[in-house]
Amino acid sequence: MEQAKNKSFVETLNPSVGRLQFLKYTGVAALAGSALLIDSCKKDNNTGGNYNLGSGDTGILNYAYALEQLEAAFYTQVMATPYSGMTAQETSILTDLMYHEVIHREFFKAALGSSAIGSLQVNFSSIDFTSRTSVLDTAKAFEDLGVSAYNGAGNLIQNSAYLLIAGKIVSVEARHASAIRDLLNPSNGPVGFAGDDVVDPTSGLDGAKTPSQVLAIAGAYIKTTINASQLP
Repeated sequence: MEQAKNKSFVETLNPSVGRLQFLKYTGVAALAGSALLIDSCKKDNNTGGNYNLGSGDTGILNYAYALEQLEAAFYTQVMATPYSGMTAQETSILTDLMYHEVIHREFFKAALGSSAIGSLQVNFSSIDFTSRTSVLDTAKAFEDLGVSAYNGAGNLIQNSAYLLIAGKIVSVEARHASAIRDLLNPSNGPVGFAGDDVVDPTSGLDGAKTPSQVLAIAGAYIKTTINASQLP
């Protein structure tokens, strides 16, 4: 266990597999074996469907894991039941986003080890997966929320290696948000992908939300009770 904990946390985000090979790749075991900085001897945080995220960096990583579970579940459903008229370009973009979110989800699961919360039960009853507008509007909301979540949690992360990974992931989430916004408003240029609703026109900075703010919004799509009381 000690040897695994001494390895770089960053190693777990670098499996050399292609997008289309990912689902065939037994990455969970490989990732878990390659680097675990979270103490794998900690007790499970799950009790009867009430998931306690924990405290400190473990709590923040579980928080990110919960959000990645939500996004991965959403895009998996989108691609399992494509809306009518989905173009080849949209199929390609949404498939890429699905793979990215699944990789992020599995990364956090493996890195947290036995400290990880369990699988979330989602509630997508308010989403019409047959409607392009419903799907893309929801994707936009999820991606914007994800960016603001990572931005708001960055100052809470104590380990610099975790902060590096969070910075890499939030940049991907921002690319996702831009891609979705471009699909919704292809002719609006910067107004579409970097509008004043997400980027402050004065500071030029993206928005940030606290874990409690984010979970209050995300909770509409999550059946599982998430206890974030140990997070700031």
